[in-house]
Amino acid sequence: MQHWHVYRKWNECFFRECYQAFQEGRADTDPSLNWYKGEVAFFDFYIIPLAKKLKRCGVFGVSSDEYLNYAIKNRQEWQDRGQEVVEEMVNAIIKEKDTALEQINEDTKELASS
Repeated sequence: MQHWHVYRKWNECFFRECYQAFQEGRADTDPSLNWYKGEVAFFDFYIIPLAKKLKRCGVFGVSSDEYLNYAIKNRQEWQDRGQEVVEEMVNAIIKEKDTALEQINEDTKELASS
């Protein structure tokens, strides 16, 4: 019920939390395996029905239409690009981890040579 880029930001934050929990052994399942399907279900069974209920009860006035439209558009965008987005998130995490390991190796070599 927000712009695509805002949804993406918070979706990635939550994904990173879940992925880190998996890597540290605090979660049994790699979230990247089901993230795409889980988000589709989240839109279909929670976000869009909630936005429709908010529209019906009129609690947010004319903004309710906007929230429902964002939810529907984001669901479509996720359906179209979600698998690619998950792959990008995983690759970014791996790259960050590799970069951190390279920095540790460089620091270790520098300490050993001094």
